[in-house]
Amino acid sequence: MELAGRTLLGWSLRAMEAAGSIDSVVIAAPPGTEERAAEIAEGFEIEATVVPGADSRSGSVAIGVTASVTELVVVHDAARPLVEPALIDAVVRRLIANEDLAGVIAVIRATDTLKEASVSRRVIRTLDRERVWAVQTPEAFRAPDLLDVYAQADEQVLREATDDAMLVERYGGDILLHEGSPRNVKITTPTDLRFAELLIGEEAI
Repeated sequence: MELAGRTLLGWSLRAMEAAGSIDSVVIAAPPGTEERAAEIAEGFEIEATVVPGADSRSGSVAIGVTASVTELVVVHDAARPLVEPALIDAVVRRLIANEDLAGVIAVIRATDTLKEASVSRRVIRTLDRERVWAVQTPEAFRAPDLLDVYAQADEQVLREATDDAMLVERYGGDILLHEGSPRNVKITTPTDLRFAELLIGEEAI
């Protein structure tokens, strides 16, 4: 998928390259797309390694972290191409400053009223939106801790995890929330793509 003439991966690499806290990246590419990912990465100066991803998000991240050679890792979804370098640096900085934390994740406040429902969609309760946050990426972790969590988790747990902080929480790690940005949108539909293009267009005015 392309955004304003550049692939989503390209936009994410652009942000990583501009972030002062990032020395290198590992791209966990869907099997069969490794060559294309490597071609995209060649257009940037940041050191990049491409590895074949797994059939689950957490499995792919585990492969990527294993291939890295660093104590701190930042997990980011290429589907969030408008991430700002300052946000990447901020989550890393806060993790470094708090040795008791297992991770720091970017989030935004919930603005809608949120309901918890049963499987049959009957409302169980209304959540206090002052205490509810929507998770974005980047997420910063200590690599050894994250790998330890992957080693403990079984296949089903890995498949069900929708973000890596969820796994770390499950095994007792403390996670700190860092307020992200509404422009750090996740591109999953044509409408998301159009919204992101509008944001880029406003910056050019």
